[in-house]
Amino acid sequence: MENNMENNNDYLKEIPNEGTLAIDVFQTDKALIVQSPIAGVEKNDLDVYLEDDILIIRGERKREDVGEEIKDKDFFTQECYWGPFSRSLRLPLDNLDIDNISASMKNGILTISIPKIERAKSKKIQIRD
Repeated sequence: MENNMENNNDYLKEIPNEGTLAIDVFQTDKALIVQSPIAGVEKNDLDVYLEDDILIIRGERKREDVGEEIKDKDFFTQECYWGPFSRSLRLPLDNLDIDNISASMKNGILTISIPKIERAKSKKIQIRD
């Protein structure tokens, strides 16, 4: 998938007939984790962006070529979604180290990890004259 990230935020616009990606979002002691089943999607057909506090996952699931043209009338059941998909998520925490986001794919599962930043629990504040 071509990198669409430009200053005009075109990659945030919705694409007609675009599928919605299912996600799980949870936290550990050290990170915010976003996971999504994206079986059948090649790494090159997937883009992950961060715009301010919004995480955007966009990609395309392509049907495998079976050597013949498949028409709608040829299907008995069609439950799989093929084509472009996306998901946007406002990050639910404000103590995240967005400079150190990592993403990986294993066994058809996309995992995005955003480390948490340790913040001081107390701080002495100087009083000015």
